[in-house]
Amino acid sequence: MGLRGRTALVTGSFAGLGHGIAEALAAAGANLVIHGLCDRATGEAAAAALAEAHGVEAMFSGADLRAVDEIAAMMTAAAARFGRVDILVNNAVVRHFKPVEAFDPAEWEAALAVNLSAAFHLARLGVPAMKAAGWGRIVNVASIYGVRGAENRVDYVTTKSALLGMTRALAIELARTGITCNAVSPGTVPTEAIVSRIAALAAEAGQTQAEAEAAYMVGRNPTGRFVSVAAVGAAVAYLCGPDAADVTGANLAIDGGWSAA
Repeated sequence: MGLRGRTALVTGSFAGLGHGIAEALAAAGANLVIHGLCDRATGEAAAAALAEAHGVEAMFSGADLRAVDEIAAMMTAAAARFGRVDILVNNAVVRHFKPVEAFDPAEWEAALAVNLSAAFHLARLGVPAMKAAGWGRIVNVASIYGVRGAENRVDYVTTKSALLGMTRALAIELARTGITCNAVSPGTVPTEAIVSRIAALAAEAGQTQAEAEAAYMVGRNPTGRFVSVAAVGAAVAYLCGPDAADVTGANLAIDGGWSAA
């Protein structure tokens, strides 16, 4: 329970990978700000379930990360409830699967806002209280695609690469403040977006889901299996815990060996 008394804000956390990360932090004792663009009942139910399961406090925010004023309002509400945000996990993501010439400008701007600018604004707003406390943790959820390219994913590759640059810059800037900034880079995780994409590929190819999953893994995780949500959550919890005080500016690959291949 090394995070007892701390408060963690995890963007994109009412379900999927973000929910798994939030659960790992709650298991370590952290109070939670659960976030996502879902209906309020769904978000509040997710927050209440995690609070009850782990004996912590939790609240929900439906802030639109494309809007700076809504990001600021979320941070203000979190501070009013918990005093300050000690841990920021930038997990929310927008992605599109299409060639560059097919992008609508609004799609590109949304990806920049949610995947990259929101992380900057949350750090900008959260760091002063962390500095005053002499303690803070920022974890950016990047990707294997932060260090390599991929076709028809220009928004995702670009923003995840930039997020790693932001991680390095903040780590150096904050190195003597008690605040660390790190990244985790998962390989293929069974998120709703990926599972849905594989299901669509299976339908197109006339394959079973298992056959499509096996084909999808070719050239990806060398283990031949998905990276578990729990593994990513455990890595984030470690980076936020007391044993990682000297880990900053790191990019932890959780990709079944993909980045080593």
